[in-house]
Amino acid sequence: MSSPSYAIGVDLGTTHSALSEIELDLSEGEEVAQQMFSVPQSVAPFQVEARALLPSFAYIPHEREFPAGSLALPWNANPPLLLGGLARDLGAKTPTRLVSSAKSWLCHPKVDRRAPILPVDASEDVARISPLEASAAYLAHLGQAWDAAHPGTKLSDQELVITVPASFDPAARELTAQAAVLAGMPGATLLEEPQAALYAWIARTPDFRSQLTPGDLILVVDVGGGTTDLSLIAVLEEEGRLALSRVAVGEHILLGGDNMDLALAHAVGAELRAEGKMLDPWQLRALAHGCRAGKEALLSGAAESDYPLAIPSRGRHLIGGTLRATLRRQLLDRVIFDGFFPVVPVDSRPRHQERGALTELGLPYARDAAITRHVAAFLHRQLDATAELPGFESARGTFLHPTAVLFNGGVFKAPGLMDRLRDLLDTWLEADGAPPLRVLEGADLDHAVARGAAYYGYVKRGGGVRIRGGTAQAYYVGVEQAMPAIPGVDPPVRALCVAPFGLEEGMTADEPPQQLGLVVGESVRFRFFGSSVRREDVSGSVLERWTDEELSELGAIEATLPADGASPGDVVPVRLSARVTELGVLELSAISLEGERRYTIELDVRSD
Repeated sequence: MSSPSYAIGVDLGTTHSALSEIELDLSEGEEVAQQMFSVPQSVAPFQVEARALLPSFAYIPHEREFPAGSLALPWNANPPLLLGGLARDLGAKTPTRLVSSAKSWLCHPKVDRRAPILPVDASEDVARISPLEASAAYLAHLGQAWDAAHPGTKLSDQELVITVPASFDPAARELTAQAAVLAGMPGATLLEEPQAALYAWIARTPDFRSQLTPGDLILVVDVGGGTTDLSLIAVLEEEGRLALSRVAVGEHILLGGDNMDLALAHAVGAELRAEGKMLDPWQLRALAHGCRAGKEALLSGAAESDYPLAIPSRGRHLIGGTLRATLRRQLLDRVIFDGFFPVVPVDSRPRHQERGALTELGLPYARDAAITRHVAAFLHRQLDATAELPGFESARGTFLHPTAVLFNGGVFKAPGLMDRLRDLLDTWLEADGAPPLRVLEGADLDHAVARGAAYYGYVKRGGGVRIRGGTAQAYYVGVEQAMPAIPGVDPPVRALCVAPFGLEEGMTADEPPQQLGLVVGESVRFRFFGSSVRREDVSGSVLERWTDEELSELGAIEATLPADGASPGDVVPVRLSARVTELGVLELSAISLEGERRYTIELDVRSD
């Protein structure tokens, strides 16, 4: 294969996806020519327009809903799914045919993400698809559109980078990689979104070195459509040169613009109930999609102070049954500021509400909507993140002190939200005797992740400055202790560290010294754990007990390993070996001590 001509960055977002490109010419040094790719998509029947963002929505039309050929794309006369702007608009009227938040479902550990489960509340006549298929469809649309615009130059031959939330566990990363393969992008590299946002800031800031000083600690707050991603990146000096190292990543927080849309829908619904107008669950979901459109219009300035909402009914007389409502700017500001960015003390923590025993199948949203409480908890939890770094002694107080902040994500388009969070961070820092934050200005909230991913592709080819990362957590596998059978008592489980914190992509961890027994020939369940705070553990470290603050359990993995002549249920003595692939995916192998047979545990997550 010839050398790539472009570095391509793809932001596979919850509510929007985007693609950015850099023509590779390393003779230009660190200042590169970069542009966003305008993505052709259906915006109305028989109408295709190229737009900078592809809404991450898939609409499953009825076979007689559109005239033949009315949804044709330049590269596909009969696409199997309707994607993008028209899909989003139609879904606001018929939400039971709309696939949304596929990226959030892709990281849901309690469902089979390869199974056709979306839309969740679709009727029997709607052909559902899986979160994996939906993600692959968005990527394929971007890739085919790019290929059509670049005859003779295939996207799959370029330096391709796809972004994922920093808090994605290995299984979600692996599924993203599989979606890329299904979309015809087998050579893609995965990059954490907060790192991509910082890369984008570096690419847009020619004098970035004068704005950063060794000892700086950058807090990246990325609030997108589906997730809140928190990362800390340290600025170091190595051999007289500036170096960047990602030192901490927050937990996976399913909290973002989707939650805000639902909150606005409930607030508008309460106003309607006060007028004696009741909504059923189907209408409430349609209202949430309408509130999303209203929120985007109000925050972008396309609407002034009020946004009209039409809520369809499911009866035959749709127009006669349509309810009218208004999303008021005053209501929007109150819901978002007070509900999602309240002023709280630095020692506050996310609230854990008591849950009912039964729940509907749905996304595992954060139980506390207050993003500010999640930020406070993150800075407390990562107090020791810089303990081993020279020059960061002053960063520690009652919580870890960032010196600069980079905001990213469409949520921060709301006027005043950046100011609200920055002012609150400064209040916390002042009370702890630390100086106020510097804001890294110039972020492109809609396009930063795609731009940063393309810049990272350029960095991989030898240009620019690189952020050192490695794994954002230490990873552990559960090992059952041998004990006699006791009625009603499960064997205790130890957590064995197989990959320490910060293991670089493409590297293999030291093998744990323990010899273990591996059950072959029958279905078994591997339990995996992760820790973003236990930086001292090495391969082979064993935890007998732990707190929820120290370790969190990741999605379980089920597999049936070949018996190879042994009887089903036999125990084969093995040693473990773990590596992090170039995609940033953890790969665990069990190597037999009898014949060197290697059992690779696929990160294949199935329904619990």
